[in-house]
Amino acid sequence: MIQFVNNFLKKSNKIGFFFVLILGTLLHFSFTWLREAPVAGLFSAVNESTWEHMKLLFFPSFLYFLLEYKKYGSSSKDLLTARTLGLFCGLAFIPVSFYTYTGVIGKGFFPVDIAIFAVSVFLTFYASTRFLAHPLKLTTFTAFLLLFALLAAFLTFTFFPPHIQLFLDPVDFTYGI
Repeated sequence: MIQFVNNFLKKSNKIGFFFVLILGTLLHFSFTWLREAPVAGLFSAVNESTWEHMKLLFFPSFLYFLLEYKKYGSSSKDLLTARTLGLFCGLAFIPVSFYTYTGVIGKGFFPVDIAIFAVSVFLTFYASTRFLAHPLKLTTFTAFLLLFALLAAFLTFTFFPPHIQLFLDPVDFTYGI
């Protein structure tokens, strides 16, 4: 297990970090690039709400983790579980840090928002590495259920968002598509 963590994770974390960072950045703009097609809204940010920005971390991570699990899952029974828990940490970091700094300062700043995204990607991979080194008693099946519950939430709330602050677009004061 230690050799797997040392050899595999160093390489996979670097690749995954840049994969998620680049694809997440592209997904910020893809809804507009694809002429606001509803199908593009399923995986792209459809507005500037905090929830929609969380999608930018979720979908590239989801894709990367499933591909990684398919290729390397047999090497570690805790891989997908650790990645899923790391993703929850990264996703939680986005609203906590955004609402903390905007609550203190009173407004958002684009460079800080970009930094929050980059740190959330880093935190996802860092936390998952820690969870892999110190696994929790969570089955791979449970990890799949959690990932697919998140997937269902992101897909559903794109079209039917609750009318709370997390889903509010601060630019045009709308919710979802």
